[in-house]
Amino acid sequence: MSSRVKHETARSPVPATMAFAVVVLAIMVASAAEAQVRGNAQAEQNQTFQNDSQRGLPANGLYASDVGERFIFDGRGTRPLFRFERREETWVLRSTPAPRGDVIYRNDGGAQILRVTPDGGLTLYTTRTPNGSPASRIGVAPPLELPTLGPIRLFTLMNQRGSLVSQALGRLIVVNLTGEQSEALMVDALIVTTEAVIRMARTPTFRDRVNGLRSITLVEGARSSVTFSRGDLRVVVDPRQGQAGRPSSSSIIQAVATRD
Repeated sequence: MSSRVKHETARSPVPATMAFAVVVLAIMVASAAEAQVRGNAQAEQNQTFQNDSQRGLPANGLYASDVGERFIFDGRGTRPLFRFERREETWVLRSTPAPRGDVIYRNDGGAQILRVTPDGGLTLYTTRTPNGSPASRIGVAPPLELPTLGPIRLFTLMNQRGSLVSQALGRLIVVNLTGEQSEALMVDALIVTTEAVIRMARTPTFRDRVNGLRSITLVEGARSSVTFSRGDLRVVVDPRQGQAGRPSSSSIIQAVATRD
């Protein structure tokens, strides 16, 4: 998988009593089946909560903070995953112990995202609420899985993302993508990387840092990394690590902001 895209901008009737009995029986069977389904679902949900509690993780699902920020937490895999409800990027979190038995969850850039107390209390930290805002589970959410597109849709996505970057910077930007092991991870990296560049282009603080950007290169490698040199923003993903092998937008922004 290697692509390069440029952008410018007749039986007798049943007696009534028998028919009624059949209907009643059908209703009873259906009600029992529905009850069993609900019971199974409740048992599965309770088991999920119990398993998450035993692992020291918040329950999987959709959460909302006291200031209205909504996010999804998914602890089904080996590493917990986090995503704001209306954003494209999924963060792979790492946990560190904190005083009083609390656990802090950070993204790969080191930013504190969540804090969980031993009794299950959860606090969300964002640029909007740097001191934290209490959050609670409000519903279920699907697993945070990698996107799958296929070659044709991937090429279309590259055109779309490259066009958005070129428009944001006001000049031609070349997008190069090469990978053979995990198309899904490359798609994820493409979305996250281009979104990070667009955000920087729209922010006065970082606008001058991306003035020299001429190309974006995404490749697979033995270790994930981000470099920005001679106008090329190079993002290396490690397919063996799954979503943890894709640098976050925070790491990408940091690499661009700290370049010489």
